[in-house]
Amino acid sequence: MNWDETVTLRIRGRVQGVGFRAWALREATHLELDGWVRNRTDGSVEMVLSGTPAQVAALTLLCYRGPALARVHEVESEPGPDGPVARGFHAKPDT
Repeated sequence: MNWDETVTLRIRGRVQGVGFRAWALREATHLELDGWVRNRTDGSVEMVLSGTPAQVAALTLLCYRGPALARVHEVESEPGPDGPVARGFHAKPDT
């Protein structure tokens, strides 16, 4: 499958232990994005998003707010990995 855009996001702040991954799964599924989300050992959340530029931009903007209990300080975006991303959106194990 070809995607128009793939990005990797790193979200920093109070983003673990507040339901951020579950929230990201719901939002990404609603927006029909492919990719994944996981917690990082440094306290951040990492996501890979693949979809149209509008879909990717929509979730990126939502990540600045996150779920109700989150306190996002930074959303860093960079080009995502080359090659296919698994179809659908899922949570990966923490790293």
